[in-house]
Amino acid sequence: MAEPETHPAQGSGELDESLLRAISHPLRHRLLGMLDGRTASPNQLARELDLPLGRVSYHIRLLNDLGAIELVRTEPRRGALEHFYRAVTTVWFSEADWQKLPRSARRGILGQNLQHIFGSVTAAADAGGFDSASSVVLRAPLELDEQAQTEIAELLRETIERAREINLRAAERRSNGNGAATTASELAILHYEMRE
Repeated sequence: MAEPETHPAQGSGELDESLLRAISHPLRHRLLGMLDGRTASPNQLARELDLPLGRVSYHIRLLNDLGAIELVRTEPRRGALEHFYRAVTTVWFSEADWQKLPRSARRGILGQNLQHIFGSVTAAADAGGFDSASSVVLRAPLELDEQAQTEIAELLRETIERAREINLRAAERRSNGNGAATTASELAILHYEMRE
């Protein structure tokens, strides 16, 4: 099961082999996803993940060295500098890149993504996150042939790409001071084969 496709921020096409190997690590994949659309420091990320700062910092350095993230700013903190990063490469793999990963890496990344989605959905449901009129919960049991499966996969990838474009325009409005107050939200799309 491939992740939705988006292309690296620096251009389209397949991911560089070294970057592909780097973000196939489940923690680096997770960190890159956390920095997609926001700026954060390793310290903030370590607290959110409840992991040691040294472990998170190590993986952030690797992502930075590979050009997957970039340093945005530094702020003085108790005699040291706190570094803030943002993603410049998307966390999603193209179909071709996804197939290059070992099965164990694909399952690790998939498991981590599903765990995040289920945890986020549960927390949102408990806190009234689905009360807004803009919230959407849809389900469509399907029986598809191979061509229809390909068409559905393409539709869902296009939907994610369009949502990312809308998010970028909202970020531009915020940075220009033209944006209204924002609400953090998450879009998760699942399409999978039913198995007994």
